Amino acid sequence: MNTGTKSIRILAVDDHPTFRLGIAGLVAAQSDMCLVAEAANGQEAIQQFRAHLPDITLMDLQMPEMNGLDAMIAIRAEFPDARMIVLTTYMGDVQVVRALKAGARGYLLKNSLHKELTDTIRAVHAGRKVLSSEVSCQLAEHAGEDALTPAEIRVLRLIAEGYANKEIGAQLAISEETIKSQVRSILSKLSANDRTHAALIGLRRGIFEL
Repeated sequence: MNTGTKSIRILAVDDHPTFRLGIAGLVAAQSDMCLVAEAANGQEAIQQFRAHLPDITLMDLQMPEMNGLDAMIAIRAEFPDARMIVLTTYMGDVQVVRALKAGARGYLLKNSLHKELTDTIRAVHAGRKVLSSEVSCQLAEHAGEDALTPAEIRVLRLIAEGYANKEIGAQLAISEETIKSQVRSILSKLSANDRTHAALIGLRRGIFEL
């Protein structure tokens, strides 16, 4: 591990030890980087960030106890200049937008080539923003579309969980007619053929999680 004063100091946050090990090996091979800390969930990430003040944080999104999105929001509330790169298996455009709003300066998929990751770390450290080509295509594909409202997202999540309109209305204390109207709006906004198709689109785009 390079501990030179000019090294880019990195915090790796991921709940899979083998993935963190891979990151450690990749970073160790770079003459201008060093891994200063690791974390397995969002809570640990906040603690390790406070302790080490890394230059770059590599953040997974889906983790137990506290997810990466909430961790980024908490870290940037305390350290507004924190530079974070999301490294995840999820490429849904809605998830990407949420991550960027939370302060991510980069968004890469875990299957990215090693060179893409190291180049992104250097670019974000230099003050630039970087999105992988796949992620950029996802954003472009849905640019300008009407977003679902929070109420519609709640309905869509319940659809995905298998509830009928009447059951959703009972759960949310809303009339069945209102639910039907929201479902029509959801299908239209997502260009979905039916409720099942809408639920699949919602999961793929990161609109909600189960």
